[in-house]
Amino acid sequence: MALLLASALLFAACSKNIQTTEAVQASVVEYLSGIAAKTGLDMNSMQVDVAAVSFQRDEARATVAIRPKNMAGSAAMQMTYTLDRKGDKWVVRGPGEAAGNTHGAPPPITDEKAPLPAGHPPVGSSPGGTQGALPEGHPPIGSNK
Repeated sequence: MALLLASALLFAACSKNIQTTEAVQASVVEYLSGIAAKTGLDMNSMQVDVAAVSFQRDEARATVAIRPKNMAGSAAMQMTYTLDRKGDKWVVRGPGEAAGNTHGAPPPITDEKAPLPAGHPPVGSSPGGTQGALPEGHPPIGSNK
């Protein structure tokens, strides 16, 4: 029994505390660098700041501000990320893995026949109420005008 208790204490003492803003920030930067080819972001020129973070067991939720490094005081793009603890580091959940909306995207449509909000025009109608008609004076679609 004493050996088991000593082993547990040794394991607890050796495990790294990653419930820090810095650990979350490093993981988000690593994630964004990994998807830079898809997003077009040059992470060497971006400043990533964790505005808020909350921890719950092996999960972290972070609100992150991303802005160009050379534009101090510029407006930042805010993103929310969910991270999972994997060993001694955080790993950002990919968009398809998130329980919520990792990147702020709308939830997928699961019922195409769901009713529209009150007062919403029919899908596919123009503001004037005619189906498929272009506004007066609009050049034909596909023209070079």
